[in-house]
Amino acid sequence: MYSTKRRSAKKSIALDLKNKEDLAVAKRLVRSADVLIENFRPGVMDRLGLGSDELTRENQGLVYLSLPGFSSRDEELSCVQAWEGVVAASVGQCTDMGLNRVLMGINPSFSPLTLASAYASVLPAAAVNFALFSRKSSGCGDVIEVPLAAALMEGLAYNAMHVEDLPERYKSRREREIDRRRSSGEPMNMSYEALQEYLDPFYRTYICADGKPFYAVCSSHTRHPIRALELLGIWDEIKAAGVPMDDPYLPMSEWKEDPECTLLAYPLTGKWAELVSSTMKQAFLSKTAEEWETIFGENGVPGTAHRMTKDWISSDHALTSGLILELDDAVYGRMRVAGNVSWLGSDNKEVVIKSPAPELNADRDEILSALDVWEASEVKDKFVDQAETNREYLSGVRVLDLTNVIAGPTIASLLSRFGAEVISLNPVKPMLDPWNSIVFGMQANRGKRSLLADIKKPEGRELLVRLVKDSDVVTINAMDRQLESLGISYDELKEINPEIILCQFDAYGGPKRGPRSEYPGYDDLVQATTGIMARFGGSIETPEEHAHFGTIDVLGGYCAALAIGVALVKGANGGGGDLARSSLAAAGQLIQIPFMYDFEGRSPFNEPSGRHIKGAHALYRCYRASDDWFFFAVEEKQIGRLSSVKELADFATLAVGGREAFLEMTFAQQSCDYWVKTLQSVDVGALKLDSMAGVRARNLYCESKGDVDLFNPTTAFTRNASHPCGKTVDLVAPNAIRPQSRGIIFPATAPKYGQHSREIMRELDYSDHEINDLIDSSIIADKWSDQYMPD
Repeated sequence: MYSTKRRSAKKSIALDLKNKEDLAVAKRLVRSADVLIENFRPGVMDRLGLGSDELTRENQGLVYLSLPGFSSRDEELSCVQAWEGVVAASVGQCTDMGLNRVLMGINPSFSPLTLASAYASVLPAAAVNFALFSRKSSGCGDVIEVPLAAALMEGLAYNAMHVEDLPERYKSRREREIDRRRSSGEPMNMSYEALQEYLDPFYRTYICADGKPFYAVCSSHTRHPIRALELLGIWDEIKAAGVPMDDPYLPMSEWKEDPECTLLAYPLTGKWAELVSSTMKQAFLSKTAEEWETIFGENGVPGTAHRMTKDWISSDHALTSGLILELDDAVYGRMRVAGNVSWLGSDNKEVVIKSPAPELNADRDEILSALDVWEASEVKDKFVDQAETNREYLSGVRVLDLTNVIAGPTIASLLSRFGAEVISLNPVKPMLDPWNSIVFGMQANRGKRSLLADIKKPEGRELLVRLVKDSDVVTINAMDRQLESLGISYDELKEINPEIILCQFDAYGGPKRGPRSEYPGYDDLVQATTGIMARFGGSIETPEEHAHFGTIDVLGGYCAALAIGVALVKGANGGGGDLARSSLAAAGQLIQIPFMYDFEGRSPFNEPSGRHIKGAHALYRCYRASDDWFFFAVEEKQIGRLSSVKELADFATLAVGGREAFLEMTFAQQSCDYWVKTLQSVDVGALKLDSMAGVRARNLYCESKGDVDLFNPTTAFTRNASHPCGKTVDLVAPNAIRPQSRGIIFPATAPKYGQHSREIMRELDYSDHEINDLIDSSIIADKWSDQYMPD
C-alpha cells in the first residue's frame, strides 16, 4: 500500500482494521498512496470502511485494485472461497488437461502450478501501470477489478477457443486418434509409452546417449525442421526418401508432393511421421542430452535437455542471467529465488536484487514517520482539481508489432484493448505455418491492422523508419543477434525516435546475459528445461508437456506488456524511452513460484506430481461424489467448520493419515450438487469441476448482435458466426481487467495477413503507383494466401 521511496523493497505495518485508531491510520495511508491492492471477497472492504467509493473520493488519483476470485457481479460465485484449485475447477482446467490425458483416459487431473495466481498478478500489475500512465494527463485514478477466474480463462484462451469444422490438416495425430476412438466407441486407454508414437517427430522427447531425455520443438517453421535433420546428420537420408515440401499456404488440393502433409507444416502424418521419428531416435543416441542442447542452441534450432526444477535453479544460465537471484534470508540463510518477471534496460543492478520479505510490522515507525512528512507537504493536493476523462488508458499510444506465434502477439493485443493503435508488421513470405500464424492468430491478433513488408531490403527499411518515427512502442520476439541482424536494436531505433520504447521478448532472456541468452525456444521448451514437464509427467523419465497451449506463452506476453506499462509511466514522468523486457523463462518461473526456491537443508522437492494425482493432500483435492467430481479446499485451521455438517461431524477427530479415505467414502454417498451446496453453506471451498466447453456454452455472446457483456459474468466468450476464415469462431472475451471509469475497446476480428497493407502505406504518404511497384518487387504484399485459412 505504501512505500517510502520509488524503488524500495516492501515494508510492513500491521493494522487491526476493526480498531478505530488503526482504521484511521489505514485511511491516512490510502490518502497518501498511488495504488491500493486488496484481494478480499466482494463486500469485505466496504464492511471494513475501506470501500472504493469512499477512498477514491478522498484520493482522486488513487488506483484501487481489487482481486476477487470471481466477479463481484457474479451472483452465483462471488462469495465462494476462491482457492487456486477452486478457481481452476470453475474454468475447466482440471477436466481439460490436454490431449495426452484424454487418450490415456485420465480425468480429472490436478496441476500444482499456480496458473490463476500467476495470471491474476501480472494482468493487474499491467493494468495499474496503464492507469498510472493515463493519470499523468487526466489527473484521475480508477477502480479496477480483476477476478482470478477471468484472468485464468484468458490464460487458457487457446484451449478454450473453438473453430467450427476446423480443417483436418490442422489436427495433430493425437486429435485424429481421439476422433477415431470416439466415433468407433473404443476406450481411451492408451499407455504413456504408446502415446509417444503419436507425437509429431519435431515436437517430442528423444532419449540420448546418456539415457537422458531431450525435447525437440522445431516444427511449423521454414528452416527449423530441415536444420534439425542436418544437425542430426540425417537430412540427406530423409530428403532422398522424398519427404514432401509443399507450400503450407496453398490449399491441400493444390499440394503436388503429398496430399496429406508437408515437412513445412505441423503436423507430419502417416508414413512420413513414422520414418522421420524412427530415424531421429537413432540419431539422438549418438550424443548426450546436454551436448545436443548446445548443438541445437548454438545453431539456432529450438531444443533442450529435460531438467527438474531443482536442476534449473542451480543451472549456470539461470544464475548468470539473473533469472534466479541469490539473497541472504534471516531464517534460511543464503537462498536462491526466482528473479523479476519484467525489467527495463535502464534498470541498474540494485533494482533486480530482491530483498527478503520483511517481518510483520517491522517498519511501522518508519512508515508512520514518512506519512507525517507527506501530510505536512503540499504534494498531497496534486490531483484534487483535475478533471476526469473517459478516454481509454492508452488512447493515442501507437504500437508497431513485429512479433509472431502466441506470446509476442499477445503483448500488443493486450495494449489494443486499452486504446492503443496497433500495426502488425510481418514478412512478405511467412516463416511459420498457418497453424501457428493463422489459427493461433485468431486470438492474438484481434484489434490490430496487418501489414506485410520485407524490412531487410532498402525500400522496406525506409518503410520501417517511417513507421518507427510514428510509433511510441515497438514489440518484437527476438534475441539480441536477431535484432542486430535486422538493424532494429534499441540503440538503432532510438536514433530514429529518441522516445521509442522497444519491447524485446525471447525464450531465455534475463536482466543479464547468460550462456543460453541467444538460444531460440518455445513455451514447451521452457516447460522442459525449468522442470514443469517432469513435474507434470511425474518424473524426468516420463516428462509430459503441461496440458495447455500458452501455459507460459500467454503469461509471457502479459509480463512483457507489464514492462511496457512501466516504461510508459517512466516516459510520462520525463524519463524518456527505454528497453522493456521479459522472457518465457521468467514467466515459466512465475507459475512455479511455490517451488522456485532452494537453500542448504531444503526439504526434498516432493510436491504433488504425475498423471494420476487429484490434489495436494486430503484437504485440497478433487473428490468424486455419487454422480460427478468437485474440488474441495479447506485450511487446517478451518476444519472445525465441518463439524456442523452431519456426515463430517467427527472429521476433526480423525488421524491425518485416515482423512483422504474417509472423505472419498463419505463424498461418494451424495451428489455433487449436494456437497457443493452443503460445504459452501459453512464457508468451505467447494465447486463442481466444470469443462471449458460447458463454460463456453453458458457464457457465449454473439458479436453480431452487439450484446457482448464483458463485466457481469466472471467469464465470457464471443461468437463470430461470420469470421473471415469462413467458420464460426468462439473466443475468450477480453474481460479479465475491468476498469470502473475507463472504457475497454472490444477488439476487431483478427485481420487476414496483409489486409491493411495498402491502407497503411497510403497513410505513410505512399502513392498508389509506389505501392503497386513495391508489391510487384515483393517489398510489400497484401496477402500470404488466397484463403484466410488455407483448407
